[in-house]
Amino acid sequence: MFWCAFVVFFLALGNELHLSHATEVSVNNTENKLCLYANLMVNFTVTYEVGVNKSETVLFVLPENVTTEGSICNNTTSTLKLGFGDGHSWAVEFTKDNKTYQVDSIVFTYNLNDSSVFTNSTSNETKSVTAKPRITNVGVDTYYSCKSENVQRVESVTQTLYDVTLQAFVTNGSKSDTDTVCTADLTSTTVAPTTTVTTTAAPTSTPTPTLPTPTTGNYSIAPDFNSTACLMATFGLRIGFKQGDKVETINLVPSATEVGGACGVNSSILILTSDTIDIMFTFSNDSKKFHLHALNVTVKPATGVAVVAANTNMSIWVAAVGSSYMCNKEQTLTVTETLTLYTFKLRVQPFGVEKGEFATAHDCSLDDTSILIPVIVGAALAILILIVVIAYVIGRRKTYVGYQTL
Repeated sequence: MFWCAFVVFFLALGNELHLSHATEVSVNNTENKLCLYANLMVNFTVTYEVGVNKSETVLFVLPENVTTEGSICNNTTSTLKLGFGDGHSWAVEFTKDNKTYQVDSIVFTYNLNDSSVFTNSTSNETKSVTAKPRITNVGVDTYYSCKSENVQRVESVTQTLYDVTLQAFVTNGSKSDTDTVCTADLTSTTVAPTTTVTTTAAPTSTPTPTLPTPTTGNYSIAPDFNSTACLMATFGLRIGFKQGDKVETINLVPSATEVGGACGVNSSILILTSDTIDIMFTFSNDSKKFHLHALNVTVKPATGVAVVAANTNMSIWVAAVGSSYMCNKEQTLTVTETLTLYTFKLRVQPFGVEKGEFATAHDCSLDDTSILIPVIVGAALAILILIVVIAYVIGRRKTYVGYQTL
């Protein structure tokens, strides 16, 4: 199963998936002077076994409160080690070479015996994975700054770093005021060409051409290369987003999109990555029904900064486990105030897929409306005809009684 490098991941546990806090730590040396500083956000996803040929994927974040026991500051090597929870840790290894320093590795250690995180785990091991991030050529006496997401995928673990401020080998006991900005941030803040039409254009000017209907893509996830799909989805996707006061739209191109994700017992994930759009769908089920629980979206426009939006408080695309959800009509999903999704010819089944085929579909209310409207109109006409008939009968009856009286 191919896991793509998804640029944005679970960024919080509230309405906005972007975390409402950052993890900020300072480490002092033996002289009680600052030698290491970090202010960053890290998200983790870990897939682990819960039974024979069964796995679950858990989502959690580096908490605000951590310990720094095990952190070390030396002249040419340093280690920032953050401990949290029941036996979990996240450690960054730095090395310095004359005028620059870099991150050599990130070691994430997690304890599968922590039932508060790894529910129903069949293992009680403590495991570690080592990632090799591209954080290099950071000037000595500067701090590394990167707002963009940095995704590290190793084995069954994905780590996503963002809003990162890191400084190792601090001199003079205080954090530098000068930064070394990551390449991703420099790319995403490209200034728009002067030929771009501004938002002050007269209302009578030619409007931006409407995008064609997005191409329908077919996406699936399998436990391994020799297995049939455990998650299936098909849809066309358009995203509307705000850049300042301007609203823009962009279509996802299936032929230029990589697919990744995972199937779990209670949670399944579909990740789509292209040059312009990165999106993750998180589905949950309660053993009877499934629904889309969270959306994480990053749009990388040709000009301007990347737009990041997320929501973990959703309950849409609801259907019984073992069936699929279908909506042929265009659906509008408001993720945040700055980003909206539009889906076309949607069908999805994140659980209970058999033989690589969609199960019986639960139609959305929009599709039901197309059938319901003629029924309502027909019923209204029938009632109207009935009223006319009753009025006619009453009228005839009164006329007949009048004749009898005469």
